[in-house]
Amino acid sequence: MLKIKTIETAVGNCLVQAGTTYRNDQFKAYRNAIAKENNPNAKWVLERLVENARIAEKNSSPLCDDSGIPHVIIEIGDLLKLPAGWLNAIYCGIEQGLRRMPGRPMAVKGNETERIEQSKGLYQDPAKLTLAPVIVKPAPGKNLKITVLLLGGGPEIRAKTYRIFHKRSMENVLRETAGWMASEVKNLGCTPTTLAVGIGRTHMEASALMLEAMQKGTLSRQTVWEKKVTDWMNAESVGPLGLGGATTVLGTFIKVGPLRASGVRIVSVRPCCCLEPRKATITLGPPD
Repeated sequence: MLKIKTIETAVGNCLVQAGTTYRNDQFKAYRNAIAKENNPNAKWVLERLVENARIAEKNSSPLCDDSGIPHVIIEIGDLLKLPAGWLNAIYCGIEQGLRRMPGRPMAVKGNETERIEQSKGLYQDPAKLTLAPVIVKPAPGKNLKITVLLLGGGPEIRAKTYRIFHKRSMENVLRETAGWMASEVKNLGCTPTTLAVGIGRTHMEASALMLEAMQKGTLSRQTVWEKKVTDWMNAESVGPLGLGGATTVLGTFIKVGPLRASGVRIVSVRPCCCLEPRKATITLGPPD
């Protein structure tokens, strides 16, 4: 059986990895974007973003001052026995990781009204940044798989969850989704973006699917529809930091869930910033 301390330590390490390193598919996507970029200002920005990632990884420092809100997706093998207190161990691991990285102190003090109004100030302890609601899914096998996503504030301001009349057309749904983002990425600031799209039956489900799109997606392998959305967005020529150029969007991640007989689809889309998705995954198995 897994030990509580093993889970805590692994989750803490996972959070630090998510917040301080680019994935291989991100580095590859940036190299490809730099190679094809003819706008000198845009190319300079892309090169600096890669340099920033190299320095952050070397120093184990946060990729950005906005170190992000932790979101966790858990996949539990159906043959795995977990110890009592395993979920609390994940929360404790997140706290450890936020202190080690460290995360930016962003947690607001006070009751409901005081938190909304920010009238009591902020906690200085990064670990006060409470973990967002956890997604738990079943999986085959004996492993515990945990993904940590760190979501920055800028993309949240530009994200949208709403209904689309699908008209029995995938292209209609995705073109309207891209249309939402065409106006938003111009104001995002921290482009190039990666779009994360969840399509489901309810607003809650679509948002969860959007998170799963980030969890499962890779810039090294894009579906036909993901490529289409990316091409539509790059035609806007917003470019890195809004300076123009060929790369407004590095890629798109789409996750379609179960759907109901209806004239509408609920779509959640988030324009991830140039550092995102900041994610890392650990897999823990039963001891031999």
